[in-house]
Amino acid sequence: MATPLRRAFLLLATLLLGLFTLSACQSYDTLVEKDQIAAERWANVEANLQRRSDLVPNLVAAVKGAAAHEKDTLDRVLKARAEATSVKLSADDMNDPEKMKEFAAKQDELSKSLGRLLVIQEAYPDLKANQNFRDLQVQLEGTENRILRAREEYNAAVRDYNAEVSKVRGKVVNKVTGKPFAPRAYFEAAPGAETVPSVAF
Repeated sequence: MATPLRRAFLLLATLLLGLFTLSACQSYDTLVEKDQIAAERWANVEANLQRRSDLVPNLVAAVKGAAAHEKDTLDRVLKARAEATSVKLSADDMNDPEKMKEFAAKQDELSKSLGRLLVIQEAYPDLKANQNFRDLQVQLEGTENRILRAREEYNAAVRDYNAEVSKVRGKVVNKVTGKPFAPRAYFEAAPGAETVPSVAF
C-alpha cells in the first residue's frame, strides 16, 4: 500500500510530466506555425515572380514592333526569363543557402535584362508614347515593388522561424521528435544587385 509521501511524490511527478509534455507540445506547435508562415511568405514571393514572368512576353511583344533591330536585348530578356523560370525550389531547398543563391541570381539577371529593355523606350518616341507600353511599364514597376516587399516579408518570417529553431526549446523539440526543423535560408540579393541599370522613364 502506498504511503501518503509516495502518493504525493507520484502526484507531483505526474504533474511535472504533464507540464513538460504541455510545454513541449506548445513549442512544437510554435515551430510548425512559424514554419508555415515562412512557407506562406515564400509562396507570395513566387506568386509575384510568376506575375513578372507573365508580363515579360507582353513587354517584349510591345517593344518588338517599334524596336525591331534591338533583337539582342529582346533575346536576352527572353533567355533570362527562361532561365529564371527553370530554377524551381522544393520545400527542402528552403534550407539550402546555395540553391537559394542560385535562384536569386537567376531572378536578378531577369531584373537587369528588364532594366536594359526599358531603357530602349528612350530611343523610340512612338514606343514611348504607346499607351500599352506605358501600362506594361507601370505594371512591371508595381510588380518589382511587390517582389521586394514579398522578399522582405519572407526574410522576416525566416528570421522569426530560425530564431525559434535555435532556442533551447526548439533544439529540444528537434531532438525529442526526431523530425528536425532545419533553419531556412534567406532570400538574399545576388552579388552586384545593388548596381541596378539606369532606367529613365
